[in-house]
Amino acid sequence: MGNKQSSTDNNSEEATLPSVANIQKEPPKVGRSGKKICCSCPETKKLRDECVVMKGEEECADVIEKHKTCLRAEGFTIA
Repeated sequence: MGNKQSSTDNNSEEATLPSVANIQKEPPKVGRSGKKICCSCPETKKLRDECVVMKGEEECADVIEKHKTCLRAEGFTIA
């Protein structure tokens, strides 16, 4: 009916949105192992994720800190 937009209207809106390439100013940082932060320390990441799901973040401070320590050892800046 009258509420539908044509495909040309959608394309013009998409053209005005900034692309991801324009937003990201630096290449992703990699750690000493050559991996991005999301792929570094998979063992401690798995333990951390399982603990948080099963027990909640408050009960997993030690596991979370071990994962942060691993990421810092990879060269990432972690608060």
